[in-house]
Amino acid sequence: MPNKHVFTVLLCLFSVFYAFSQQEKVKDSLGLTNEVVVLEEDLVTKKEIDPLRPSKAAFYSAILPGLGQAYNKRYWKIPLVWGAIGTGIYFYVRNDKQFDRYRDAYKRRLAGFTDDEFQNVVSDEGLIRAQEQFRRNKEVSLLVTFGLYALNIIDANVDAHLLQFNVDENLSFRPHYQYNQMENTSDLGLTMNFKF
Repeated sequence: MPNKHVFTVLLCLFSVFYAFSQQEKVKDSLGLTNEVVVLEEDLVTKKEIDPLRPSKAAFYSAILPGLGQAYNKRYWKIPLVWGAIGTGIYFYVRNDKQFDRYRDAYKRRLAGFTDDEFQNVVSDEGLIRAQEQFRRNKEVSLLVTFGLYALNIIDANVDAHLLQFNVDENLSFRPHYQYNQMENTSDLGLTMNFKF
């Protein structure tokens, strides 16, 4: 029984080698015919993988947000990166200005002046609460901006990794649906194709 398996494996190997080669008959100077085995050329063009590409993309995005996306040739992401980081900076500046307005009014009231812009509208306790609220909003805006900056770097790095991923048709993983008429049922499954 084991000899049968060995024979089957050898037969499969022989048929694989036979399928990938072809024989040419070449005549030498004496008129004798020699057989030469020629392997077929690679049908798949292979791209060279740059192992430093992801780190370069992350570095460029750290220097200038969006530059890593340009390095990866994902130009449509650049306005999204600038818009996200710009929005975070906008809310930080807006909350900072509001905080300064309420703080200056509160300082003027402590100094004894009664001519601030919130006179007869907001009480002293209201000015303190407004300062705390805008300080908290300013800090959250700063954290969100730094988070978006880090997300920009991570996106450039991951995108550079995925650009080097093999997605040709020789390696595929596809879902399939099949209707079984004998049992009147349907079957779902996955098919994995790997072509040499």
